[in-house]
Amino acid sequence: MATDPWEMFRGADFGDNIEEVVETEECKVLRLNDPSGDGLMTIYRVFDGVYLMYNDFHLAHCYSRFTSCANLLCIDHCREGRMEHRTEQDLHYYIEAGDMRVDRRVHHTGDVDFPLSHYHGITIGFFMDQAEKAIHEAMPTISVDIAFLAQKFCSGDRLYILRQNSAIEHIFSELYHVPSKIRMDYFKIKVMELLVFLGALELADYRDERPYFYSSQIEKIKSVHKLLMEELSVNYTTEELAKRFDISVGALKTGFKGVYGSPVYTYIRTYKMNIAASMLVTDRKKKIIDVAASVGYDNPSKFAAAFKELFGMSPAEYRNDRR
Repeated sequence: MATDPWEMFRGADFGDNIEEVVETEECKVLRLNDPSGDGLMTIYRVFDGVYLMYNDFHLAHCYSRFTSCANLLCIDHCREGRMEHRTEQDLHYYIEAGDMRVDRRVHHTGDVDFPLSHYHGITIGFFMDQAEKAIHEAMPTISVDIAFLAQKFCSGDRLYILRQNSAIEHIFSELYHVPSKIRMDYFKIKVMELLVFLGALELADYRDERPYFYSSQIEKIKSVHKLLMEELSVNYTTEELAKRFDISVGALKTGFKGVYGSPVYTYIRTYKMNIAASMLVTDRKKKIIDVAASVGYDNPSKFAAAFKELFGMSPAEYRNDRR
């Protein structure tokens, strides 16, 4: 073990919105602070130059100030939520549940948005100048070439996103529930499994077919979202929204799903039903018909049907069930 197990992080600048909560020989915890919320990054050293980090964010936005002079390769897996990043060409892309991203952290500084106001996932990072030697010393019978993987997935400092895939799900899903007594040994095994998988992966078999969006498109989509959140009692058509924000209906539908992960009406209906569910419990004196009206349903029967479709019971049953 290195004299300083966290030496690999000493030269990194996380920015003034990151504070260290605790540091032990095995684990380091950082807190991300933003006016929209906060997040925790729980980091484990797997090998010299290799770390595994659990990301648990409950916020809508942050500014990443992370910079490092190190030679990095990072693999991110999203378990829940969504994360928005920008490319160097000012194109926005989204990582959602089940996705895996491989990048060099070259263009990591800048705005990061979380459209669903939460994000949970894992980052496995390799400080390439130390990692390969440490892995070979620990597991000499397994051939790993991290420099080759960096060139394979990130040549020219590009990033690579592998969308929801059963093999990736198998590798990462088991990392979210690891008994503490086997944690560090298990991390080593899973990191090696991931590296072997990436080395054998044929990129031609996996195409990233999700769209990228320009900032001008994203600004309009987010303005639509803001309006819908602020005026829950109003039911807008996609045509009305498109006209109001000077965007085509097709671009609105594609863009909204791209940013928020669901079609406009699916997203807003689910949001309204969750707001209604909260009202039913927190304001028991409020009539169900008034709860329905507050989320844009003048017809109580349609409200009850929509509510039951999501929660599996009527609004009255839901309220009684939570006494």
